[in-house]
Amino acid sequence: MTSQAYLSELFSLEGRVAMVTGGSSGIGRAITGALARAGASVVVVARREAELAATVGELEAQGARAAWVGADLGTRDGVRAAAEGAVKAFGEPDILVNCAGINLRPPIGELGEDVWDTTMAVNLEAPHLLGQRFGPGMAERGFGRIIHITSQQAHRAFVQSGAYGVSKGALESLARSQAEAWSPYGVTCNTLVPGFVMTPLNTRLSSDPEKVAALAARTMIGRNGLAEDFAGAAVFLASRASAYVTGQSIFVDGGFSVH
Repeated sequence: MTSQAYLSELFSLEGRVAMVTGGSSGIGRAITGALARAGASVVVVARREAELAATVGELEAQGARAAWVGADLGTRDGVRAAAEGAVKAFGEPDILVNCAGINLRPPIGELGEDVWDTTMAVNLEAPHLLGQRFGPGMAERGFGRIIHITSQQAHRAFVQSGAYGVSKGALESLARSQAEAWSPYGVTCNTLVPGFVMTPLNTRLSSDPEKVAALAARTMIGRNGLAEDFAGAAVFLASRASAYVTGQSIFVDGGFSVH
């Protein structure tokens, strides 16, 4: 067997269908591109139609099968509509990546019910509802991959974690519960934990050069993260190579969490 054939057997996503929420910007867009280049048909779900169209157009220009669904994941009806829209594109997904998120972080003492409800709806309830919609079907078919994108704030409180940190900590617990339910049937459920990544979601911090430099200094590698740093980990977790990895929080953070 050639090395190319061996790697393809381990990591190829040919014939798989992936749904990526928040897949038109930042880490989500990088993951969408990686899964498509590994052979998956990808459905990108997000709010901004111009970004969605641009993402899908770029992938189609490279020969990938891609489609997009515009949706508001802040409501249960919006989540359900997104799920059914994704299924109409290429059928039931084998891979679900929950990357859509909202980053409202007033100090906990100033936290209003509206911010709490909005944060939990997008960051926690939407991944739960999508898991309930697709997890059982994945289990019935004997293969599935659920990947959540969480945060350092799931493990430690800093830079005013607020409701955001709570939602991401709960999302990691959700992954473990999903793994317990469905891993016996071939469905793995894991989270990727970024360090500080220069994406639109982190505009509040990335606009401060001193804070950006300080965060880079906390890593072992000596730089902050880039969206493309998540491509390899995402393909690994989406492929058959990760069949024995489930319920885990995998840090892609340049050593930030251990330095």
